[in-house]
Amino acid sequence: METALRAGVAIFNAGDYHEAHDAWEDHWLALDSGTDDERFLHGLIQFTAAVHHASERNWPGVTGLTESARDYLAGLPADYRGVDLAGVRAYLQALAADPERIERARPLELTHEGEALALSELDFAESAAAAAVYAEDGQFDEVVVEQGIEYARDALDDGAGTSPFVTFVMDFARDPAHRGIIYQRLSEHIQRRQRRESDVDGLF
Repeated sequence: METALRAGVAIFNAGDYHEAHDAWEDHWLALDSGTDDERFLHGLIQFTAAVHHASERNWPGVTGLTESARDYLAGLPADYRGVDLAGVRAYLQALAADPERIERARPLELTHEGEALALSELDFAESAAAAAVYAEDGQFDEVVVEQGIEYARDALDDGAGTSPFVTFVMDFARDPAHRGIIYQRLSEHIQRRQRRESDVDGLF
């Protein structure tokens, strides 16, 4: 869970509130209802949805989501799985009382182990999880990004010190300003790799 958790925290802190929950959703859906982990992820998903609705000026939506998020997180420790839930609960209470506060200041940054994670601080596995989220929610072909992640993992498993696929996957996740050109270059490298593999297969 930690890889997905950290990816979602960084995505949220990047201001991509709607996308953040996608990093956690599959893990949440696989958990038994009512367990601490299920309530934790459910509460975080509701929290990100509340912030998203506030950023979209959907004030009625904010009210319901802040209440449900607080209900799911109630009773969990102030620090759960490294996330400052005391801060999250306090922000939810403040947002419920004044949803328009989001127009005056950025929302609370999520922390993990005391660190407000940025996309640039994610390791490869976490970056791969974030890349998959951005491919799913953006204008990019998910299959291309998934293939790039697979080639990158193959290189790491083979002990390669570096690989363009590792670099492209991490940059795709970390660099929103250049995500389009990074995706294009990743796609070109995948096509070249697949052509080489096809040429070799054709020899036998």
